[in-house]
Amino acid sequence: MSRPQAIRKNVLAFALELPEAYLDHPWGEDVAKVNKKVFAFLGTGDRADPAMSVKLHDSREQALSSPGAEPTGYGLGRAGWVTVPFKDAPPLGVLKDWVEESYRVVAPKRLVAVLDGIDEMGERPKAPPIPTVPLPRRARDSGPGSA
Repeated sequence: MSRPQAIRKNVLAFALELPEAYLDHPWGEDVAKVNKKVFAFLGTGDRADPAMSVKLHDSREQALSSPGAEPTGYGLGRAGWVTVPFKDAPPLGVLKDWVEESYRVVAPKRLVAVLDGIDEMGERPKAPPIPTVPLPRRARDSGPGSA
């Protein structure tokens, strides 16, 4: 498997881990969807030049500065979609950040809240209590006359 193919596989796996995301195959391509809306186009697995298209607001200019990146065709570029080839791509963490940003743009607010760890009541789950460990008695507390 080539490096771009390995990146594609990792990006797709990450996209499908997001809340209620699922794989669909319109036009014979792999796309990640949430709530019946595409948030990542990943083409077909057998392409020699794999790429992804994601909808970005905050990171659009950063993504467009990536080698070979361009506004997505079919008029999608005007709506914020950017196509980023995996050849000479930024680090995997950056690509995942862009996929997550696209998910956040497309997903319903309730799912973005789940992603942020906010429950149905609008609260973040409380951190589990830190277990207490009995401290050893200090030497001066264990001398004569101590209770």
